[in-house]
Amino acid sequence: MLHKTEDLNETQVEVFDLLVGFEEEEKLSRKKLATRRALRARRAIEQRQEEKELASHIDECWFDE
Repeated sequence: MLHKTEDLNETQVEVFDLLVGFEEEEKLSRKKLATRRALRARRAIEQRQEEKELASHIDECWFDE
């Protein structure tokens, strides 16, 4: 991008650092959101499997009587 770092003043360096930091925060935020979504999906699948298993056990109990 810039080839001569000597030409940058302190303000320019600070702005550049802020932009890089902002981009890193955005990446981290997107990664956290994706992780939360994946965990919610996984939990929903687990709940569905638990419901099927419970329904199966309830049906067995009704037939046993």
